[in-house]
Amino acid sequence: MYVISQSEQRTTTTPAGSMFALAGPSQGSAELSTWRVELAAGSSTPVHVIDREQVWMPLSGEFEVEVHREAARAKAGQAIVVPAGAVRRLKAVSGPAEALVAMMIDGKAMLPDSEDKIPLPWAQ
Repeated sequence: MYVISQSEQRTTTTPAGSMFALAGPSQGSAELSTWRVELAAGSSTPVHVIDREQVWMPLSGEFEVEVHREAARAKAGQAIVVPAGAVRRLKAVSGPAEALVAMMIDGKAMLPDSEDKIPLPWAQ
């Protein structure tokens, strides 16, 4: 069993928001990566693709989720399942938003129409 706490060393801040690494291979998890995401009001992730299924569980605020150009909203008490390979964008609406995210280990990000796979440091 592992008890993992957030740390400044395992926090990644981008123009879109902050990702706080929790479980992942570097912390003893053999199958799942988890992290907490904070997006400021009105901020959004870039349009991108992840090669693993992700489950986003909003903790506060509200997210607008666009997958393959179809949009939906989700807030605390709901979960968003984003399929592997889906072109996606997530945006904080009506104020800041926070979520817990889970996916299988070794997921990589890509820009649409690109084959360059980018590791997710917060999922390691």
